[in-house]
Amino acid sequence: MQLSEQLQGTLATIPTKPGCYLMKNAEGKIIYVGKAVNLRNRVRSYFHASAGHDRKTRRLVQEIADVEWIVVGSELEALILEMNLIKRHRPHFNVRLKDDKRYPYIKVHWGENFPKVTVTRQMRKDDGSRYYGPYTSVWAVHQTLDLLRRIFPYLTCDREITGLDKRACLYLDIKLCTAPCIGAVNQSEYRQMIADLGDFLNGRTGPIVKRLQAEMAKASEDLRFEKAAALRDQLNAIEKVVEKQKVITKKQIDSDVIAMARTDGDACVQIFFIRSGKMVGREYFMLEGTEDSKDSDVVAQFVKQFYTDAANVPAEVLLPKEIEEAQIIKQWLNTKRGGRKVEMRVPRRGQSRQLVQMATENAAETLKSLRAQWQADTHKQEQSLAELQEAFQLKTPPNRIECYDISNTQGVATVGSMVVFTQGVPDKKLYRRFNIRSVTGPDDFASMEEALTRRFKRWQSAQEMAAQPKSKKEASFSFLPDLLIVDGGKGQLSRAVQVLEGFGLGEKIPVVGLAKREEEIFFPYQSEGILLPRHSQGLYLIQRIRDEAHRFAITAHRKQRNKIGMASVLDIIPGIGPARRKSLLQHFGSLDKIRAASMDELAAVSGITVALAETIKANLE
Repeated sequence: MQLSEQLQGTLATIPTKPGCYLMKNAEGKIIYVGKAVNLRNRVRSYFHASAGHDRKTRRLVQEIADVEWIVVGSELEALILEMNLIKRHRPHFNVRLKDDKRYPYIKVHWGENFPKVTVTRQMRKDDGSRYYGPYTSVWAVHQTLDLLRRIFPYLTCDREITGLDKRACLYLDIKLCTAPCIGAVNQSEYRQMIADLGDFLNGRTGPIVKRLQAEMAKASEDLRFEKAAALRDQLNAIEKVVEKQKVITKKQIDSDVIAMARTDGDACVQIFFIRSGKMVGREYFMLEGTEDSKDSDVVAQFVKQFYTDAANVPAEVLLPKEIEEAQIIKQWLNTKRGGRKVEMRVPRRGQSRQLVQMATENAAETLKSLRAQWQADTHKQEQSLAELQEAFQLKTPPNRIECYDISNTQGVATVGSMVVFTQGVPDKKLYRRFNIRSVTGPDDFASMEEALTRRFKRWQSAQEMAAQPKSKKEASFSFLPDLLIVDGGKGQLSRAVQVLEGFGLGEKIPVVGLAKREEEIFFPYQSEGILLPRHSQGLYLIQRIRDEAHRFAITAHRKQRNKIGMASVLDIIPGIGPARRKSLLQHFGSLDKIRAASMDELAAVSGITVALAETIKANLE
């Protein structure tokens, strides 16, 4: 292929040291991150005509406009840097976990005297806490915590634990807390319970059961029958859970079993967590960027990205395929495990091989189920768009739908929201908000007019700059909607029509108004609206779009209010000047007390009418 002079000059200066390379396209966006023991040889190999690249690599090379590199001291450092760069930039041509959000963990605040147990999405190494996870579903984490709390009734309140409180809360009565606040258990006993909770999450229930049985027997001998009964209930709860945990192997070893299924570009990895021979949990992860990648490469990328965020690494990792980077990954996992050896292998026979096969079958079933769900969702989206096309008499289904809403509090911090749905699905990267500048007071009609005017001015500018590269912000306004929805009745709709006609778009863009009452839909120049069938997919989509526009507007309005600050809000409440502000502060003493005051209390202040009291309440709530 023909290389630019800039790229040729770059390739000529690449060092022969280990490190990472970042490939960029013409827009400067990072599209691929890789690592190499010899950066020069590895990067230049992409551009050799005789390299025999696969289709994915050929597409990558065609888009490369520039290459940057970072030199490190060793291959291990390059591996760690590569994983961090992929996580940060999520390059299009790299295999990566599909969800870029942080996964939830169970966090035990072990650094506290009386540790609590919470859910978090961020691990910290400097607070002395212990973590368990990651999990793919926060709902599943909370279900687990509900179970744990019945077995190990840990603290959930924020009170300072001294053991001297006179009364415990209701949680003691319903056996969801051991009440260290009143000294029912001391610090040592409570911390032992939390240690048991951690062992339980790790599948090590045998030692817990033995110790609790011994404590129950001793409590019975000492005639402390209430204590013995509590221990008995705890043992019964543990045994019920243990009964459901399938014994996988007689070997008392901790293993993660990884397997994969692929169909039409989708890749699903299933991982079984085996602790002390029992399966204590399983999770699945979807990957993207896997097209035209070898199975071994997909597995290798999953291992690297999963264990980057994993709370702990087991002694054994079973894989479905041999991977090229096995030795360096094992070296890295050893460091993650505190220097203890990690065996990473592909089992060929016996029980371990059966485990990998079982995980593979689960991955295939999970992927099949997910694809069926996606297809059902796609069918609903197609149906909803077809129904809107028919109801609104459109020439084609509305591929891009924009919806606008206005949020303010008595005219303060007014914000307009723009949400975009593409093919029936929210396209959040295209959402935009407009801080309304030209409107004084609570005038939703004028605010809607300003938001739409600014939106289509941006479109107009994008047309004039069509030959130049567009920023992400401008790209949001570059395309016209196939359907425009304004949240409101005839007033908002008429303003929207005026704006569209002002830009010469009156005939190009279908526009409707959605009234809150009865969800009636109004059309321009028609006095009567229509109601979509109550259980139609078209109505569900319209409701979802409207609710999303409202949510986005409210969120933006609250942020704007917070920026203004409550003291400034008092100054700019309509009808409140220096004299009335002074009267309010003298009467109540603080903004918090003004906020907490009733309507009658506000109206009792000199110069404050009932109507003005309503305005104050609306602004300060």
